[in-house]
Amino acid sequence: MKRKEIEQFFDEITHRVVEENERMLSPYATRSEDAVRRFPEPPDPRSPFALDRDRILYSGAFRRYAGKTQVIYFASLLDEMLTSRILHTLSVSQVARTIGKFLGLNQELIDAIALSHDLGHSPFGHDGEKFLSQICEAHGIGQYHHHIQSLHIVDNVAKKGKGLNLTFQVRDGILSHDGEVHNQKLVPRPHKTEEDLQEYIRARKSGQYMDMMPMTLEGCVMRLSDTIAYIGQDIEDAIRIGLIQRDEIPRDLQAVLGRTNGEIMDTLIKDVIYNSYGKPYVCFSPEISEALLALKKFNYDRIYLNRKLKQDHEKIERGFHLLFEIFYRDLQTGNKRSRIFRDFLETKDQRYLDMTNNAEKVRDFIGGMTDRYFVEVLQELTIPRMKLRER
Repeated sequence: MKRKEIEQFFDEITHRVVEENERMLSPYATRSEDAVRRFPEPPDPRSPFALDRDRILYSGAFRRYAGKTQVIYFASLLDEMLTSRILHTLSVSQVARTIGKFLGLNQELIDAIALSHDLGHSPFGHDGEKFLSQICEAHGIGQYHHHIQSLHIVDNVAKKGKGLNLTFQVRDGILSHDGEVHNQKLVPRPHKTEEDLQEYIRARKSGQYMDMMPMTLEGCVMRLSDTIAYIGQDIEDAIRIGLIQRDEIPRDLQAVLGRTNGEIMDTLIKDVIYNSYGKPYVCFSPEISEALLALKKFNYDRIYLNRKLKQDHEKIERGFHLLFEIFYRDLQTGNKRSRIFRDFLETKDQRYLDMTNNAEKVRDFIGGMTDRYFVEVLQELTIPRMKLRER
């Protein structure tokens, strides 16, 4: 009896808190009543976006963030102060929540998008994504893009292949988050449909470039926050490992944006809030946007394309090709002793097994690997174990 009373008490309190929070939202914010799921579910006392956030937070894909590259391979092994994918994700969430709070937006929706936006990143970051994309194209399943894979994970791979049944607003935010594209201003595109998402996926996987605006202001905030979170932190990591010196950052950019990651983030966050407050869009000022674009170009030239970061580039590329072919052959021959069966497919339900072809299964398995697991499996499959004779 006591347990039933406690549950009823928390149901009432939760509903009251949700209602109070939503009364404080901006007219341009997304409300719980707007949430739409692909498949109907019983009511839950939590708001739908809080429920999405919790499902993401406790998923296996979220746990694997900790072992995935942000920019520097094996960052935690090289220096535990360097940024991993999990630290980047948490930083994006915090930046986006800060901006969202000042703009009166739905922070639970922001949080759900932020925590899930990079779930589809392969091992070894954007390099791994490029290698895996080339292989996927060769096998006729389309290019590999981490934001598309992120949506595929929450829809079809997570929860043993049943999917998390997230709201349309969160799913749209995941697919629309592309932080590599530079935008001074983002205007939401409401009234999007499932067919809009699928059309975008088809176009990108076939090699066509197509940008897509988020449907919510919260999704727009998350997209800008992705850039804010990585631009200065990548510089700090590069300085820490001796890739660049702080004085190499152009002085005119330091004068506008700041010298350190903390200063850069402070400048960008305040600029977005100042220029977006009370408006149905989010934006940087023209001056800050221009400086940010120049800093992005500096990072690409001096950090992301730096040959010192690519010393094991060819080895990793060969590793992707080798693992894909081995696991693809194991599926074709039904080798149940293979890691892809033992560590992946045996946990999946029949829906996933029926809807996914062999190349797609290998893509999902390799794409979900951490850096360390990738190397462990590669060594296991390529380095013979010598057995000594007994005397």
